[in-house]
Amino acid sequence: MDEGGSRIRRRVSVCKRNRPSLASICAPTTRTELEPGEEEEDEEDVMAGSRRRKTVGLQAVEQNDSEEDMFGDYDSFAENSLLAQVDDLEQKFMQLPEHETHAADFATEDLCSENIKNKLSITTVSNCTEYKTDLHTKNQSEHEDVPLEPSDDLLYAVPSSQVLFFENLQNSSNDLGDRSIEEKDRNSFSYKTMNEELLGHIEEPQQSDEFSSKVRTSSDMNRRKSVKDHLKSAMTVNAKAQTPVFSKSKQLKEKLLSKEINVAKKAIESPSDDRGPFYSLPSKVRDLYVQLKGIEKLYEWQHTCLTLNSVQERKNLIYSLPTSGGKTLVAEILMLQELLCRRKDVLMILPYVAIVQEKLHMIGEGSRGAILEMTLAKILYTSKTTQIIGMSATLNNVEDLQEFLRAEYYTSQFRPVELKEYLKINDTIYEVDSKAESGMTFSRLLDYKYSDVLRKMDPDHLVALVTEVIPNYSCLVFCPSKKNCENVAEMLCKFLSKEYLKHRETEKCEVIKNLRNISSGNLCPVLKHTIPFGVAYHHSGLTSDERKLLEEAYSTGVLCLFTCTSTLAAGVNLPARRVILRAPYVAKEFLKRNQYKQMIGRAGRAGIDTVGESILILQEKDKQQVLELISRPLENCYSHLVEEFTKGIQSLFLSLIGLKVTSYLTTVKNYLSAKIKKSKAVCLHHTVKHVARSSYGQDNIYNMWPVHKIATNLDEIYHFMNGTFFGVQQKILLKDKSLWEVTVESLRYLTEKGLLGKDTVHKSEEKLQCNFHITKLGRASFKGTIDLAYCDILYRDLKKGLEGLVLESLLHLIYLTTPYDLVSQCDPDWMIYFRQFSQLSPAEQNVATLLGVSESFIGKKASGQAIRKKVDKDVVNRLYLSFVLYTLLKDTNIWSVSEKFNLPRGYIQNLLTGAASFSSCVLHFCEELEEFWVYRALLVELTKKLTYCVKAELIPLMEVTGVLEGRAKQLYNAGYKSLVHLANANPEVLIRTIDHLSRRQAKQIVSSAKMLLHEKAEALQEEVEELLRVPSDFPGTVGASLEKA
Repeated sequence: MDEGGSRIRRRVSVCKRNRPSLASICAPTTRTELEPGEEEEDEEDVMAGSRRRKTVGLQAVEQNDSEEDMFGDYDSFAENSLLAQVDDLEQKFMQLPEHETHAADFATEDLCSENIKNKLSITTVSNCTEYKTDLHTKNQSEHEDVPLEPSDDLLYAVPSSQVLFFENLQNSSNDLGDRSIEEKDRNSFSYKTMNEELLGHIEEPQQSDEFSSKVRTSSDMNRRKSVKDHLKSAMTVNAKAQTPVFSKSKQLKEKLLSKEINVAKKAIESPSDDRGPFYSLPSKVRDLYVQLKGIEKLYEWQHTCLTLNSVQERKNLIYSLPTSGGKTLVAEILMLQELLCRRKDVLMILPYVAIVQEKLHMIGEGSRGAILEMTLAKILYTSKTTQIIGMSATLNNVEDLQEFLRAEYYTSQFRPVELKEYLKINDTIYEVDSKAESGMTFSRLLDYKYSDVLRKMDPDHLVALVTEVIPNYSCLVFCPSKKNCENVAEMLCKFLSKEYLKHRETEKCEVIKNLRNISSGNLCPVLKHTIPFGVAYHHSGLTSDERKLLEEAYSTGVLCLFTCTSTLAAGVNLPARRVILRAPYVAKEFLKRNQYKQMIGRAGRAGIDTVGESILILQEKDKQQVLELISRPLENCYSHLVEEFTKGIQSLFLSLIGLKVTSYLTTVKNYLSAKIKKSKAVCLHHTVKHVARSSYGQDNIYNMWPVHKIATNLDEIYHFMNGTFFGVQQKILLKDKSLWEVTVESLRYLTEKGLLGKDTVHKSEEKLQCNFHITKLGRASFKGTIDLAYCDILYRDLKKGLEGLVLESLLHLIYLTTPYDLVSQCDPDWMIYFRQFSQLSPAEQNVATLLGVSESFIGKKASGQAIRKKVDKDVVNRLYLSFVLYTLLKDTNIWSVSEKFNLPRGYIQNLLTGAASFSSCVLHFCEELEEFWVYRALLVELTKKLTYCVKAELIPLMEVTGVLEGRAKQLYNAGYKSLVHLANANPEVLIRTIDHLSRRQAKQIVSSAKMLLHEKAEALQEEVEELLRVPSDFPGTVGASLEKA
């Protein structure tokens, strides 16, 4: 057979796929074995049929009355076509004697399967099915009806003109299936194979003689009109049929949906949530904990907590234990139970840069607390099935939190490693003892020989305290400020023995090398000096990459000492044998009990240390305050909804009125449950979301189903507020006003600011009810998550920008996306400001002029002259930060910008991150206001630039997981310049081409690129489907479908 004719090519794609054999679609139940001689004879017949192909094929072409081949590359009428082979098969069979029926059956099946394997078209299958349907109708009582369905791959690759036949086939099969249910109970005969139905006169071995006679008679009649003619006629009609819209992406999604529904069926049939022996989890989870984390057995408190009735019944829970007690493991197991057993989604909220949620009492901490409180309050109000788990190391007024979260409470004082607390005054160390009258007892005197120089440089005896534990054990030294961290690290290294340089020397050299690699060859001079001794500082002045690298080195013991600020205690899980508090202060503020407990809680590493020690260094003047500190209870946590006015209660009210809560999830879950016909509940969240998005589009989901807002009038909002943490504590927090008055004032403020509008509704004849609705400005602020203190300023700045937006450079756009909340923290260096200003191009100077900042003003500030003209300080400071960002985007090097502006590189990175985030917020803000349409495309590109901060050609590569700037440059220089290049790369070739690239990293890069490419393709496909989809507001579409369901 000609190789070119053995496969078909799709018109819309260059990809070629092998078709499954017909036998794999509809296999016979029984099969007669052939004798060797018969097989050889059949092979000869096949060869003979092949020699006749050319003539038959030419006749087929002549009989076609169309001037062009309607089937294009399918070559349906040519000499190597399926029709020609069917005709050969028919001619050959007519010459076979009756006693060779079974042999012919086998030969025909082999030949037909071989041809159809590579040349199957839907027309052929449809025509065959027509014969099968006719025969089945006549012999309903003798044969079991098995509907014929195409395989997924076959359905995916068929020409669109054939889809109509598949739909008819499916409908026909379903109708036949309904009519033959009763017959199935009485009959057990197998259905005939496809090739038997194709030929129409090959009998099954198990059939009666009478039935065989009928088949032969039918065969004689059909000789007048060959099977080839039937097929040709059907293919011609089918090709002229109207082409339906047939989305391949939709087929794949429906296939996925089918799998998810099958999973849902199994979940429904399951009698409980128990999936295995490890706290209802599969034993594989337990094995992974042993393999990856070395956890073979849980602590007793962990077992008790996980087996609580409240946990088993999925009630809300708060649990509190000292730091390093093992809270995270319990949280992980609870999340895995939701994901694996109940198949529900999980959201974990992490404060700071924490890996573990150490402090639920962050509810009482500024704007972060207000945001968390609002989130939890809305979850509690709108969902009765969501379980909330809170964990904390430090809690006091837990009763208020319990009432707010409607939660059970579990606590334990368990610590895997004993913690001993000490105080150091001068040369004397005291142990904290709550039983002692003074609160402390004498422990020991420091025994360390100090020279006069060392005593002057180290009056707190830090060298003596740290050398008692390092380098074999680890140590943390908490310092009051960032600058003090660096000074202490350098001081310690000046007086450490040279022997410390030899401890894991090679690995420390590797750390320095890696720091240079991630910083484009730059290295902090302080770290260059301290790392060889195993010492480093840790604070927000480091870049995120530097912090990550240093934390890994500390965790593995390469570094043995960190000098750090208090943020490390609250966020990063880095325990130590000894924790030293340099002073009882954080900056200039005296320590709080919660902060103290967090810091000393880092002492003692489970599985490594047998004891943990904390030493607080204090002066005699602070002794009384420190004694009160260590003996007083933990501070209470309070709601910040009112204190954080614009980020708290006002933002909450705006979201209550503007946030749409839809019941479409419940509606579709009920619909699917009815379809599955099971009584037990099952979580079908992913299935529902998939159905809604694939069928109606993301933007139309909320237009489909009943939608309501959380609250729209004063009574509803007041009712909601009573259920918040603020509502629980209103008697404590509100002295002069009531909650009702605070609610009324906040709504009046939002209305006056133009964020809310009022509608008067006649609730009754005597009472007027005022309903609130969100305005366009309010919705833009809500969707953009803009701080309400700045939303009117942002609107004014964007409006003014339209009058003369400078597009010759990015400076004007960068100014508009510089975060307002960082402006107050800015303290410009006026000499640097003037130097940068004088280097601006005319277009860039025009931006400053439009903003009202002149060069003469900056010059006078730099020279210290008095200024009479009033200039907006916030605008001046914001422009200075814009200069920093603008320079960074041009240089794409944090280190060089840090030197130019004399700013910590960590601060610059935080500024860049904040600007990228705020740029995205401004984009969403503009999308809601038609007048700002011009900003939309501009801000999309600017957000990308701010997010990656690299040359434009590297941005596509930076989207890939595991690719940072340095790696992106390597890949680009090696010829991998796009996402497509990486997606098609060979990991082994990448390893040989790119320096310092491991096999795991190479595979991760390729996998991530493939996933991103697939997502982009899906997004484009969904966009196409959206264009072709019937509008959601089209009369009768959604309503009709729901009514039928």
